[in-house]
Amino acid sequence: MTHLAKLRIPSILKWVSSNISENHLGSSKWILWQSRTFPMAQNPRYYSTKRTVQTEKCELLDETSSANSKKVVKFSLATRKAAQAALLDYLHSTRSIQFVDAENMSKNSPHFLEKLLKRVENEGDIGRAISRFLRYHPINEFEPFFESMGLKPSEYDPILPRKLMFLSDDDLLLENYHVLCNYGIARKKIGMIYKEAKEVFRYDSGVLSSKLKAYEELGLSQSTMIKFIVHSPYLLIENVNLEFVQVLEKLKSFGMEISWIEQNLLDGITYNWRQMLGLLCLFRKMGCSEEQLARLIIEHPGIIFEGSGDRTLSLIGFLLKFGSTVNQMRLLFLQFPQIQVGKFVLNLRQCFMFLNEIEMEVTEVGKIVCTHALLLGSCTLKKTNSLLSNLNVGKKRLRKLVLENPQELKNWVLGTKVEPLPESREELKSKFQKSKFLLNLGFAENSEQMKSAIKVFRGNGVELQERFDCIVKAGLNQKDVFGMIKVSPQILNQKKDVIQMKIDFFVNDLGYPLSSLVKFPSCLSYTMQRVELRLSMYNWLKEQGAVDPKLSLSTIIASTEKLFEEQYINHHPSGPQVWQDLKKKIYSV
Repeated sequence: MTHLAKLRIPSILKWVSSNISENHLGSSKWILWQSRTFPMAQNPRYYSTKRTVQTEKCELLDETSSANSKKVVKFSLATRKAAQAALLDYLHSTRSIQFVDAENMSKNSPHFLEKLLKRVENEGDIGRAISRFLRYHPINEFEPFFESMGLKPSEYDPILPRKLMFLSDDDLLLENYHVLCNYGIARKKIGMIYKEAKEVFRYDSGVLSSKLKAYEELGLSQSTMIKFIVHSPYLLIENVNLEFVQVLEKLKSFGMEISWIEQNLLDGITYNWRQMLGLLCLFRKMGCSEEQLARLIIEHPGIIFEGSGDRTLSLIGFLLKFGSTVNQMRLLFLQFPQIQVGKFVLNLRQCFMFLNEIEMEVTEVGKIVCTHALLLGSCTLKKTNSLLSNLNVGKKRLRKLVLENPQELKNWVLGTKVEPLPESREELKSKFQKSKFLLNLGFAENSEQMKSAIKVFRGNGVELQERFDCIVKAGLNQKDVFGMIKVSPQILNQKKDVIQMKIDFFVNDLGYPLSSLVKFPSCLSYTMQRVELRLSMYNWLKEQGAVDPKLSLSTIIASTEKLFEEQYINHHPSGPQVWQDLKKKIYSV
């Protein structure tokens, strides 16, 4: 069965409630955003049949609907009207379907009608052609019937009766359909009731009417019940739905009229009153007074009506995971901004992702989420990369800014102009140290070359000097190292011990002279695995006489892997295999 009455209250509601009851509110774990799923459907049940249909004597319309067809055929209004008239005549006069039902089926089943027109599109008189076609080719009447109820072909195809073709074979379906129509429910909306509560259409005579009457006896008018039934078809299943009645009574006690509740129900949405009742009880458990809860719902009806409250439950669960207290959450809701709950949750999640992307510590993220949830949920932030670029800062400084004053986030929302931040003291000091280091190396002050080097270098002047000195101490003179830095300044962006390790590996393990680095300083920028792999492969090819023995280091190491394979490795039949073997050996260490 497919209906919301059979759903249990989502596990998150139980989890949130138990956390509040047990005061188990703290958590410092890193949270990943999780979407909750609800069991909405099981296998559809098919109708039984009163008699066997000789399908070999009938030709079914089995073409795909125009919505799914690659070739879209357009028919004129006159053609469609002629087809509708012919279908109406067939359903009413030939098949003895009530005129109102037949008319609704012929006028409100465009996909079925288009399939029918495709069968006779080359005929002159469309109306006569369709009448003749229907005379010899009985149709599955459930197709236009379900479509006229507001269901799409993709929705009704899986639930078509297996062995029935004629509506007259299903008395219960038609009787309950007519009860709903006579009650005042629009025919095009009955499809939603069928989707969510098929059991309603299997009731014996008089059962459905008695259920409708039972709700009216509670003081609900017929017009009110029509709207509630469309939005909550499962209300017609089993006895009077107590959770539904309790929610209405609770809202009425807050001073809300039934008409106000109706206004907040969205078309095409079904509501889970059990979950909504559970959420109202949860707010009371959080310490909200009746007056506070009434004001909250009146000012922010989406708290319970958006997704039957599941957006709100997601928000509460998210805050609990970060260690928010009951008092913090209650204050958040009592100060809730004029924004949809779903949008608030989305903003909060995006802010969390922003804090994650700037590599803020878990505990710090938790503190900000707990103490500034209202701010985070109200801000639709720009993308992290855009902020880093527009502010002209790194992640470290951005983290510091947010930690010192989270209110800065308000200045970085979509639609605002973000100006670059002035340089910090640390940045000015670092730039001065870098400038001093470069001047000592012989760079001309304020030259373009010097400005470019300052942008490339990472680290302060002291660190850069240490890295420079370690290359000199390896056995090279300062002039040569200065030349190396001018050609490949990025080699000084590595830590001192990494540079020392690479030089030692290049000279002692691979056996190359230190002077080779002067000619190709970028060699120190590559990983040791890459250098070892390329040189090992080159040495093997050299031994096989398959490569020029005087290739430069830059050619061997700097060329792309694809180019290296095409120009050198593939020139020897065993080259590719040796290459793969070396890869496994070197990269597995």
